[in-house]
Amino acid sequence: MPSQEARPTIHIPGTTSHTIAPRAGSGGREGTLRYLKAGTGAPLVLLHTVRTQAEHFRSLIPLISDRYTVYALDLPGMGYSEIVPGASYDEPAMRAGVERLLTELDLHDVTLVGESMGAVLALTAAADLPQRVRRVVAVNTYDFHGGIARSSLLARVVVSGVLAPGVGPVIAGVEPKPALRKILQGGLGDKAALHEDYVDELLQVGSRPGYPTVARAVYQALPSLIAARSRYPEVKAPIHLVYGEKDWSRPSDRRANKELLPAADFTQVRGAGHFIALERPDVLADLVNALT
Repeated sequence: MPSQEARPTIHIPGTTSHTIAPRAGSGGREGTLRYLKAGTGAPLVLLHTVRTQAEHFRSLIPLISDRYTVYALDLPGMGYSEIVPGASYDEPAMRAGVERLLTELDLHDVTLVGESMGAVLALTAAADLPQRVRRVVAVNTYDFHGGIARSSLLARVVVSGVLAPGVGPVIAGVEPKPALRKILQGGLGDKAALHEDYVDELLQVGSRPGYPTVARAVYQALPSLIAARSRYPEVKAPIHLVYGEKDWSRPSDRRANKELLPAADFTQVRGAGHFIALERPDVLADLVNALT
C-alpha cells in the first residue's frame, strides 16, 4: 500500500475511506483497492476516468448520497489503490478490479455509473455480472481511437511522448502542473470547473513510486478499451448513454454506440465536455436520482 505520507488532500463530506485486500491465492497479481463510501439506500458504484481517482466525483457524491449507498472506487494502481509491479492495466485487468468490489462486498441491485474509461468498465462488468447489476449509466465512453489526444495539440504531444519507445517512461514521469491543468481543461466546456486543489491532488498521486508506469500502461491499453465495445450487446441491464456536447468523441462515435445499443436511453449534455462529473454533476445527479 502507499506510504503513510500518501494520503488524499481532498475530503468529501459524508464519505469514509475503505480498502479491499487482495484475494487469497491471487499470487501477488492483485493489489489492495481503495474506495470511498457514503450515503444510504441501494448501491451505486462510481468508476472514474483516465488519470483521475475517486475524488473525481467530489461534487456528485453529495448530490446522490441521500438516495444511494455510494461506492467510489480507485481503479487498480490509480488514486490510492496499490501499485503492483508488473501488473496489467488493460481493460480485462481493470474490469477485474471493478468486479472485486462488487463480489467482495457482495453488492446486488447495483447501479454502475462510469465516466470515460469507467464507462467502458461499467458496461463490461455489467456483461460479466448480470445477476448483480441493475442498470448502467455510461458517461462519455472512452472507446474510440485517439482518446485524450483529440483534446488539444499539447495532449497529442504529451500522449505521443508517453507512448514512445525508449523515452516514454521518462516522459511519463515528468508532469508539470501547467501541462496537466491544460490537458484536463481540454476535457471541459467550462474551464473553471477544474479546481486547483484537484490538480494538486492528482499531482500528489502522480508522484507515488511506480505511478508513471501505471499512467503509461493505461494509455497503452486504449486498444483494449476499443475492443471492449464488442461486449456491450451482452449487457442485460438497462443502459443510459450520456455524452457531453463537446466530448472528444465524434458524432460518428456516438452514433456507432447508439446503433450498437438501440434500446439504450441517450442524453447529450449541452456545452459539456468529457469530464461531466466535474462541470455538470447536477445533470448526472438528476439523472440517477430519477432512477430510484
